[in-house]
Formats: sequence, C-alpha cells, structure tokens
Amino acid sequence: MTVLCAWAEAEGHGAVEEPNWKNFILRAINFALVVFVIWKAAGKKIAGTFKGRKQAIVDQLADLDQRKEAAKKRLAEVEHSIANLEAEKAQILADYTAQGEAIKASIIKAAEAQAERITAQAAVSAEQEAKVAVAALRVQMADKIIEAAKDSLAKKLTAEVQNKLVDDALGKVVLN
Repeated sequence: MTVLCAWAEAEGHGAVEEPNWKNFILRAINFALVVFVIWKAAGKKIAGTFKGRKQAIVDQLADLDQRKEAAKKRLAEVEHSIANLEAEKAQILADYTAQGEAIKASIIKAAEAQAERITAQAAVSAEQEAKVAVAALRVQMADKIIEAAKDSLAKKLTAEVQNKLVDDALGKVVLN
C-alpha cells in the first residue's frame, strides 16, 4: 500500500488512474508481431541451434555412457587381475622353483660327469704309476739278482775260472 500511496503522491493528485487498456493491447500486439517476425526470420536457426545443442548433449551423454562402460570394464579387469595376483604369484614362484630344480639337476649331472672323468683319470694314473712301480721293482729285483749272482759267482769262482772267462770274452770281442 505504501507504494501505491507514494505513486499517487508523485502524481500530485492523490488519486489513482485506471489502467489504459488500449495502450496495453497495442503493446501486446506489438510484442506478438516482434516475436512473429523474429520467429519467421530466425526461427529455424534458433530451433536448429536448440536441436543441434540437444543432439550434442545426447551425443555427449552417449559418449559418457560408453566411457563409463569402458571404465567399468577396465575396473573389472583390474579387480580380476588383483584377485588373481596371489595365483600369479604362486605360479611365478612355482616356475622359478622348477627352473631352480632343473638348474640344480643339470649342475649335479655335470658334477657327476666330471667326477666320473676324474675317477677315470685317477684309474689311468694309478695304472700308470703301478706300471712304473712294477718296472722299478723289476729293476730293483734285477739289481738284487745280479748282486746275488755276483756274490754267488764270486764265492764259487776261482781265479783260474775267472781268467778263463775273461779270455773267452776278450776272444769274442776281438773276433766280432
């Protein structure tokens, strides 16, 4: 009410005027004509803009839905890989254990083969050393036999027989 009073006071009369319906109707017609002209001139563009914007929003929503599905799929894959992490860890551990066992077996096999070669070499060396020892024993025995024969001959051999043997030996040397 205070606004009406202030407006009435501003007029100076203190009375309120009735609305001008003719002016109002003309303004409404003017507004309708402006809207009609704008609609005819740019209505299709405006509608196209809104349709294009609507289509862009629909496309954006579809793209977001696709990205959301792709993200869900990737999340499921990651969750699956995390769930299988223990199984993969056990598998890797089993693989490395198997590789370790295979390497261990090959090392043992190589060591056994080397041990066999060393044993064979030792046998050959022992055989050669035995032959050398037998030859040395034969030489010692031959020396002892010669020494014993010499001692035996020295006891049985007289000066006469010894001179005769020396003469025979010298005769053979001179003749040859």
